[in-house]
Amino acid sequence: MKILLAAINAKYIHSNLGIYSLKAYAEEQLRYQGKKDQAEISLGEYTINHSTEAILRDLYRRKPDVIGFSCYIWNIQWIRSLLPDLRAVLPEVRIWLGGPEVSFHSAGILRDNPEAELVMTGEGEETFAQLLSFLVDNREEMASHCGYLPEKAGQLSGIVFKTLSGTVIETPRRPVMDMDRLPFSYGSMDMKALEHRIIYYESSRGCPFSCSYCLSSIDKQVRFRSLDRVKEELSFFLKAGVPQVKFVDRTFNSRKDHAMAIWQFIRDHDNGMTNFHFEIAADLLDQEELELLASMRPGLVQLEIGVQSANPNTLAAIRRRTDLQKIGAAAAVINRGRNVHQHLDLIAGLPYEDLASFRRSFDQVYAMEPEQLQLGFLKVLKGSYMEEMAPAYGIRASLTPPYEVLSTRWLSYGDILELKAVEEMVEVYYNSRQFTLTLEALVREYDSAYSMFLELAQYYEARGLTGFSHSRLARFEILWDFISACPQLPLEAFRDRLITDLYLRENAKSRPSFARDQSLWKSHIRELFQREQETPHYLTGYEGYDSRQLAKMAHAEVMGDGSLVLFDYSQRDPLTHNAMAVIAARLPRKEELL
Repeated sequence: MKILLAAINAKYIHSNLGIYSLKAYAEEQLRYQGKKDQAEISLGEYTINHSTEAILRDLYRRKPDVIGFSCYIWNIQWIRSLLPDLRAVLPEVRIWLGGPEVSFHSAGILRDNPEAELVMTGEGEETFAQLLSFLVDNREEMASHCGYLPEKAGQLSGIVFKTLSGTVIETPRRPVMDMDRLPFSYGSMDMKALEHRIIYYESSRGCPFSCSYCLSSIDKQVRFRSLDRVKEELSFFLKAGVPQVKFVDRTFNSRKDHAMAIWQFIRDHDNGMTNFHFEIAADLLDQEELELLASMRPGLVQLEIGVQSANPNTLAAIRRRTDLQKIGAAAAVINRGRNVHQHLDLIAGLPYEDLASFRRSFDQVYAMEPEQLQLGFLKVLKGSYMEEMAPAYGIRASLTPPYEVLSTRWLSYGDILELKAVEEMVEVYYNSRQFTLTLEALVREYDSAYSMFLELAQYYEARGLTGFSHSRLARFEILWDFISACPQLPLEAFRDRLITDLYLRENAKSRPSFARDQSLWKSHIRELFQREQETPHYLTGYEGYDSRQLAKMAHAEVMGDGSLVLFDYSQRDPLTHNAMAVIAARLPRKEELL
């Protein structure tokens, strides 16, 4: 019997921990029962960029007896559109659904998707393993009516299924698992096949908090994998040299001793290349934890911190316990260490947050100076408390995944569009980290950071620039045009900042229109590289190269005040990846040469 676990991921770089865990646990259980040879489990990973035709073709060629789909908000549309054709080309295949997108309102899922035989609800590992065992034991009986289960399947927990008589049976949810019962999902996998993927890992399940928009709030039982097992498994990743391990724990530092032990382990066993991502509550961090984070190699860890709103009424309505002062204090300490990436999150469309309130929330979080400011929009997820409260809050959300907010009692759809426009500018100009010096000065010219991004968004809209994927150089040109249109701004100072931002990241082959003509200082620049060849001083990573090679591997730029800035691409900041920049000489200004 051939079982195929299929996942349609959002991007190629994502791995799918869910189907890896199902496979590992089911194989272990079947092996214990002596049934391993009767069920061959394989994986099929695709992305939403694959056409349904390409996915259908691959599924057909594999000829499975059972296909299990892992269903999330980002892939459910693709799965729904695939099911009728899949049933047409593989009429005898059994189709099982699982995952958060089908774990609630499951009877309706089966009604709307008649091709599916059953839905697994809640945690799937034990349910999937028992279903396979049931299928092996009752194979002959079930072969006569594909698409339905015998009523005695009702003895299994955690499923909703159709019977031959047409009834739908919903069994009780399965108790949550002890995390140490799960085998290591990656233990038998070829890591080379995942070398370009983000590796997802969980050391705990559940969340101690009750945020109304989050499905994790349903399960209050926080369970932890034993530290000995976690350390052994992290050693596997470190030895394999994977680029990034992303912990999916909902609040990683909800238990201090657990978090401290893992952070200390990855610090002490750092391989110099692997990055670890954690979602944390910053207001829970104490001095000991902050000191440990400060001792990390730059780039070893990155933290995602959900602020969501700075409005106390909003935080109370969504049942989120947050101390904004503690978050700000912790963020400031981490920033001073210059070794940890911080991503701070806001959610637009929450109760009691109108446009003025959200602007204040935005400005408060922006002032914390995170490396990334993620401006997300409320998603009214099936099964969440927010879904239940949506009518009371006047929340109108899209009826199709990802069920994103369209309007609320406090925000019109026009307000949402304004926030979307600001979000795009934040992504392009702030989160890219390519315009840091320019934005630092530009924000000071406005009443608030939000006002600056809004005016930039309006500039894009007025000139028909939205909706296009602009090149890196084009984004610099647009920002220069925006700055030039503001007569009160000191243009020459912004010219220097913008050209510095450009060359900090790379030695651009094409010079932008706003760059100064460097021909007047050509001889000075040539002399600088000649001196570097003879007696290396600034370009410490380029000893032994001649001056012409050095000129290709580094960049020299004369600024408006005559400063000759040297950008050394062999010496990069481990946190920002910007080149080292030094003032190598003071040259005559253009006015003094003419």
